[in-house]
Amino acid sequence: MSTTETVPVPAPAVASVGDALNGPAKAQDPPQVQVAGTTKSGRKLNIRSYPKFDKLEDERLYRKQHLAAAFRVFADRGFDEGVAGHISVRDPILTDHFWLNPLSMHFSLIKVSDLILCDEDGNVVEGNEPVNGAAFAIHSQIHKARPDVTAACHAHSVHGKAFAAFGRELEMITQDACRFYKSHGVYQDLKGVVVDSEEGKRIAKALGNGKAAILQNHGILTVGCSVDEAAFWFISLEKTCQAQLLADAASAGGYKKILIDDEEAAYTAAQVGGPEKGWLAFQPYYDEQVAKTKGDFLG
Repeated sequence: MSTTETVPVPAPAVASVGDALNGPAKAQDPPQVQVAGTTKSGRKLNIRSYPKFDKLEDERLYRKQHLAAAFRVFADRGFDEGVAGHISVRDPILTDHFWLNPLSMHFSLIKVSDLILCDEDGNVVEGNEPVNGAAFAIHSQIHKARPDVTAACHAHSVHGKAFAAFGRELEMITQDACRFYKSHGVYQDLKGVVVDSEEGKRIAKALGNGKAAILQNHGILTVGCSVDEAAFWFISLEKTCQAQLLADAASAGGYKKILIDDEEAAYTAAQVGGPEKGWLAFQPYYDEQVAKTKGDFLG
């Protein structure tokens, strides 16, 4: 749905995100995870998947842990810039509330205990620090307009900003770009720092039903039905913007780009752009943070 008006958010079932990620695929859809999953002896190997929870409190902790990890991953990739940038995740119990980063804490230092819980009006419900006003204006409207969105990411990454200067969609020039085939929009109405809900609504409208938006002269934004998925889409979109800029530069020098046709792009999108694939693709980054920090961000 692309409407930006307030939509009541129903209380989800305990495993709602897992259901969205791991639900039955349509018969015609290709598998999201391409894997040789059987041993020579015929024993089937397990593929990691979003866990199921007996208690919503356990899922809340899981979401917060993976949110904190996402900030550490973003820091490692230089997506931080002063107090700009934010990632939100919907609370599984108070479904019209979401967790955000404190305004002035560096991404590389954020722990679970530092996260701030805000209600849909921007009031801090849990935590002792303010949040970025633009973060609230953007994320609150996306969460209202898209009940299916559990998490949203926005940061001022270098290649995202550079590509956003053109105010156009990505071309389908790589397999990875196909993740965003017919699943990203362009917001072309920059009005300075986003501080009011009306602009947040317009950004949500530009996002539509997709997983990403190019914010002209601003940067990039991604969403997902898990924070892992949204964070991986952001990493992939940033790299895709970089590849697009490099290809455009080479094209200006006389090389002809070969575009992926619509039929092939649509099929590839189903292979590489589903929520299950997005969640799984983030897990190595999460494992890396646990190993690098000895679990420091979990505190």
